[in-house]
Amino acid sequence: MVKAIVGGYVVPVEGDPIDGGTVLVENGRITAVGTAAEVDVPEDAELVDASGTWVLPGFVDAHTHLGVHEEGEGWAGNDTNEMTDPNGARFRAIDGIDPFEIGFDDALSGGVTSVVIKPGSGNPIGGQTVAVKTWGRTALDMVFDEAVSVKSALGENPKRVYGDKNQTPSTRLGVAAIIREAFTKARNYAAQRDHARAEGKPFDVDLTLETLAKVLDGELYWDQHTHRADDIVTAIRLAEEFGYKLVVNHGTEGHLIADVLAEKDVPVILGPLFTTRSKVELRNRTLRSAGILARAGVKIAITTDHPVVPINFLVYQAALAVKDGLDPETALRALTVNPAAMLSLDDRIGSLKPGLDADIVLWSGDPLDVMNRAMRVFVRGQEVYRFDDTSGEGVVTPRRYAE
Repeated sequence: MVKAIVGGYVVPVEGDPIDGGTVLVENGRITAVGTAAEVDVPEDAELVDASGTWVLPGFVDAHTHLGVHEEGEGWAGNDTNEMTDPNGARFRAIDGIDPFEIGFDDALSGGVTSVVIKPGSGNPIGGQTVAVKTWGRTALDMVFDEAVSVKSALGENPKRVYGDKNQTPSTRLGVAAIIREAFTKARNYAAQRDHARAEGKPFDVDLTLETLAKVLDGELYWDQHTHRADDIVTAIRLAEEFGYKLVVNHGTEGHLIADVLAEKDVPVILGPLFTTRSKVELRNRTLRSAGILARAGVKIAITTDHPVVPINFLVYQAALAVKDGLDPETALRALTVNPAAMLSLDDRIGSLKPGLDADIVLWSGDPLDVMNRAMRVFVRGQEVYRFDDTSGEGVVTPRRYAE
């Protein structure tokens, strides 16, 4: 079935806005974007009247714990950190996702259609991340990239977790050493594995080292939790030592070394921005950081770190960053194409472009105006959320099986 979203103010993000534009969808993918005169709509197409709305790609939050840290469930619903091994590269976030968690519904109400779910920051090496849609009945149909990156942490969290156990790492020195030792072992492991394969000999696979070898080979990104400027520099130093693809996550003090990040071409998933200065690492948190980083030439994305900040507040963080100096166009890119591109997901999500997933949101107006809301949300071309003007509530397409 072909679907045509017509008559709206189409904001492709990658390209100029189109007043009265048309977005054509077939088999869950976008097939055409343009003016009414440019897009040939088949006679049997299902028409979606977008008149009076802004039509945008679904937002992307590239750093969440959605579904692995369930709200209102206490310890029973918290599978964020497996804090029994400082090197948890073999752990996978996908194994802890509950698609029925209420946060997924909140994501849709905020126009967020794709997220990267990550383990927490309790370990120096926390585990593997996964990219999912925010609507689906099981992880089987939500996942669109099962192997995105490996989550790692520097700074307060891992040194506190293991320091409290009187074991390594209890200092920043120890945290860096754990990461350095892990990559050294992975490099040696990969050489031995490749030699055994070349000689046709059996070889015992180590899931932890196999994962880290993929990071060294450039197959997986290294998502580095780091707040303080000195820790960010440590992250850069380790990445240059081992040659992996670094993405700074949080980057709270990144604005203090924005020139360094720009020079090194290191992207930053910035946030959360709606938090108190609850620990030393956050003492220099400011909404001005997004604008400072962007003006320095750093590619930024904005994150909620859900559930630290509710995921439906993602766009509000961007709006307040604009209030404090971030260019509005860059703000929209920080919610869409930037988080997609910095983790090589932009061949599927992040803009309205032929060939990409039909994750499309109809807004009542400019989403950077906090008075506007997501009215209709489509994931892979299927409408999964609609705001009901009569009841004043959003209605999500049920996820559960019903006879």
